[in-house]
Amino acid sequence: MANTSDIRTGLIIKLDGGLYSVVEFGQNKTARAAAKVWAKLKGVDNARTIEHTWNSGDTIFPVRVEKKAFQFLYKDDSGYNFMDNETFEQIVMGENLVDAPQFLRDGQEVAVLINGETEQPMGVELPDKIVVRVTYAEPGVKGDTATRTLKPATVETGATVMVPLFVDEGELIRVNTKTGEYIERVKE
Repeated sequence: MANTSDIRTGLIIKLDGGLYSVVEFGQNKTARAAAKVWAKLKGVDNARTIEHTWNSGDTIFPVRVEKKAFQFLYKDDSGYNFMDNETFEQIVMGENLVDAPQFLRDGQEVAVLINGETEQPMGVELPDKIVVRVTYAEPGVKGDTATRTLKPATVETGATVMVPLFVDEGELIRVNTKTGEYIERVKE
């Protein structure tokens, strides 16, 4: 058993029959009332985001989660197909269970979250930062490096990323998969 003092970002808990991942949490203390613990929760099996408040010391029900390395194979009508790197078993996941599907490319290694109790896959996480090639961007003009102006660029996965004006077609860039933001240019 765990209580509210064990809450941390990324913890997956069972609440009202569903599984939720803790996105953000904090404590409210007042002089007269007991302390309260609040958390912003994102549904693991659905895309719902909720906020929940507990009294300090209340019991919570964490779920044991294992991360296993899988490789992205392809996308078809049934969903996204992944292969276990150790057993070579294949699983199919729906788009709502994939962290950032717009940045997936064939052969990419990802982490699949597996419920330790039921052995069921619960979601797919991409690495925090990935390197992708820009396939289309408007040409930059000399002297465009002085301001922090951004332009849309299409990367090899088909996603659109806002990049600085000096980034050209064919260059490699590092992108944050959680926010979809440009981080830096990468030398080949």
